[in-house]
Amino acid sequence: MTSPAHIAMFSIAAHGHVNPSIEVIRELVARGHRVTYAIPSLFAEKIAETGAEPKLWNSTLPRPDDDPAAWGTELLDHVELFLGDAIQALPQLAEAYEGDEPDLVLHDITAYPARVLAHRWGVPAISLSPNLVAWEGYEEEVAEPMWAEPKRTERGQAYYARFQAWLEENGITRHPDPFVGRPHRSLVLIPRALQPNADRVDESVYTFVGACQGDRTAEGDWQRPVGVEKVVLVSLGSAFTNLPDFYRECVKAFGDLPGWHLVLQIGKRVDPAELGDVPANVEVRSWVPQLAVLKQADLFVTHAGAGGSQEGLATATPMIAVPQAVDQFGNADMLQGLGVARHVPTEEATAETLREAALALVDDPEVARRLEEIQAGMATEGGTKRAADLIETELDSRQR
Repeated sequence: MTSPAHIAMFSIAAHGHVNPSIEVIRELVARGHRVTYAIPSLFAEKIAETGAEPKLWNSTLPRPDDDPAAWGTELLDHVELFLGDAIQALPQLAEAYEGDEPDLVLHDITAYPARVLAHRWGVPAISLSPNLVAWEGYEEEVAEPMWAEPKRTERGQAYYARFQAWLEENGITRHPDPFVGRPHRSLVLIPRALQPNADRVDESVYTFVGACQGDRTAEGDWQRPVGVEKVVLVSLGSAFTNLPDFYRECVKAFGDLPGWHLVLQIGKRVDPAELGDVPANVEVRSWVPQLAVLKQADLFVTHAGAGGSQEGLATATPMIAVPQAVDQFGNADMLQGLGVARHVPTEEATAETLREAALALVDDPEVARRLEEIQAGMATEGGTKRAADLIETELDSRQR
């Protein structure tokens, strides 16, 4: 049996980075470990509910409710924000853990200071990846073409020089690219089905444990209206929701389909009045208990974030993927490649296109068969308990 230990988790204040780890943290606490979680105050209550102790620090990153434009539009805009935040966060985190160093570090892929501190403390670090990971050949096929132009610019070179200098100041000799993209050990919190080139992923480093879900009843329930034939949920997550034109197209697509019921989550930035008069079969919400709805839905129109994508697969729900940013485009392609979704770019997401895709997906027995096959495979990946087991294995090897 693993001896109780101090485990420190590090993440940023973003739903898509915190939520995947929550149940793993709750399970580790339940097993008797002392878990601290370094997080900005916005998520302190959510972390405390798991039984972990929040270690608070101030972040310079845009907040979840900020306009997504605050992240900029170019690759360098994004990475400069993360690096700047890491540099200013490190002294705060070092002070927070002074005299309270952990036995093991867990960290989100964006939590650069965690790996620096693990190096400083001489303890193992495990990445908890909420999305796809690098495969053999990833650098040549994806990273190098993506970075070729930025690396030629003065700004890009300055970014790398600043990153390298920061690492060297902290005794780390690795180049920034492998430091960010090649952890020594990683638990991947997505189904293997969502991983591109899964057969080329190094299994000695990366272990797919799949979705780590827990009891979601606290989020509330949802009941399928009596007598409806099909339910469609439309949700673009929590960040990229300011798309009233898109929502109006969804109302046009599904609002007059006989026997259909539309659950339309529009987020906090869109006023329902912007949608005009909506038919009685359209339920407009700023937020819904997504998993509860999906368990009863026949179709999911999603931005294809990692969380939503795996919930769609876990509930065997056909999807129309309308990606908005970052990894969502790759997820949309993966879902379409699996034969369980249609990838529809936002600019092409007209009422006619959405309706045509919906009718094709929900009545296709091959789509249903593939979803059932994927759902069965996901059930074997282990989820929360396997993730906790693997973390304790790392602790055992250190305690021996």
